[in-house]
Amino acid sequence: MVLRVSVPLTLLGLLEREPSHGYDLKRDYDTFFGRGKPLPFGQVYSTLARLARDGKVVMGDVRPGEGPERKRYVITDLGATEVDTWLTEPVEPEPHLQTVLFAKVVLALMLGRPAEEYLDTQRRAHLRRMRELNEIKRGENLVDMLLADHGLFHLDADLRWIDLTVARLDALAKAVRP
Repeated sequence: MVLRVSVPLTLLGLLEREPSHGYDLKRDYDTFFGRGKPLPFGQVYSTLARLARDGKVVMGDVRPGEGPERKRYVITDLGATEVDTWLTEPVEPEPHLQTVLFAKVVLALMLGRPAEEYLDTQRRAHLRRMRELNEIKRGENLVDMLLADHGLFHLDADLRWIDLTVARLDALAKAVRP
């Protein structure tokens, strides 16, 4: 339902803002982009290693920390160009022609299983998530509010699709059964 955030490009964007240590990048990523799915430290450092290998970041100064040395990463001109290109190009509109939701309905019909019951269960799950997102919107964090709105709009579209599909289940069953 939600498109994945590009970790390498997001880290590059954070580095364009200011040179940072891996720990700071992880913190900022998790704060703004990792809602419900924090970025593992290992992924941060492996991504930074690939970006360095590809000439998009360089290691700046190294300072001793409370644990291992803290390496500060700096974006290169190549990395900044990639961020600029990424930010200025529109995201490809996804038609979502083959979603998990659709595949489950069609397979349920093909197998003679109760697709309408599945859709009712999915509707309840969507409504439950919408209540959670509406609760988030009552907070004061604008980032959380905007992310909740984004999720609500997608869930609302799914609910409209579920209602339309329930109305067409008999016709769809005839179309997908041999």
